Amino acid sequence: MFDDLRPHLVELRKRLGISVGSLIVMFFVMFYFHEPILEWIVEPLNTALVEVGKKSVHAADGMVTTSQVGGAFFVALKVSFFAAIVSALPIILSQIWMFIAPGLYAKEKKMIIPFIVGGTTMFLVGVLFAYYIVTPFGFDFLITFGSFKFTPLINIEDYVGFFTKIMFGFGIAFELPIFAYFLALLGMVNDRQMIDFFKYAIVLIFVVAALLTPPDILTQLLMAGPLIILYGCSILIVKMVNPAPPEEEEEEDSDDENEEVIVKTQDRLEESK
Repeated sequence: MFDDLRPHLVELRKRLGISVGSLIVMFFVMFYFHEPILEWIVEPLNTALVEVGKKSVHAADGMVTTSQVGGAFFVALKVSFFAAIVSALPIILSQIWMFIAPGLYAKEKKMIIPFIVGGTTMFLVGVLFAYYIVTPFGFDFLITFGSFKFTPLINIEDYVGFFTKIMFGFGIAFELPIFAYFLALLGMVNDRQMIDFFKYAIVLIFVVAALLTPPDILTQLLMAGPLIILYGCSILIVKMVNPAPPEEEEEEDSDDENEEVIVKTQDRLEESK
């Protein structure tokens, strides 16, 4: 059994090595540009602090701080790693595809370019949606709330971790249509199955939104709403790629299968006699 798995383990190690290597290279590249990247990341926070300043007399004292020795250095590492993952995403997706490609048909193997381009594009769309739509509303609400009593002193380490969590959450969530498309292409899911699962999907979507967003209902709705829409789009995509057969055909197929099972069982009984 281990001999059968060995070629797959060797291939997996190769793909992981290339992915990790590309991530390391991009990390050093992004570390060189970490200052402008950090400015881009902190901009929504600074904007929220300015808005607080217009609403509260205490907001003039609001600022971004660090509470650790070498905190700025560790923040630069986190920012560089986040940017490296985004930059290396096309290579990582290509390695994932090359790992599963041997088990695909020839026409399915040709989908590597749509998989890489579509996966990268949807991830970036999710990140940009979170950056330009979600974070302005979320940060403004969270920082403004209670600012008339308290001075907002935001820890940069906590903020960067919080920010990257939201970005990755939305980036991965927006991959839903891409994964649905390729699952349908492989015949693993059809539109009827996705429609039947819709009521459970809504519950899962709100659970995921609660885990990946700040603890306020506005930000959670800003994530859950697009995810529900994306799930609906995924159903349409799956319907075009792998539509469910009509119920009559399913019943006929099931009847034929039952008849085949009965015939085989009878033959085995006769042979045993």
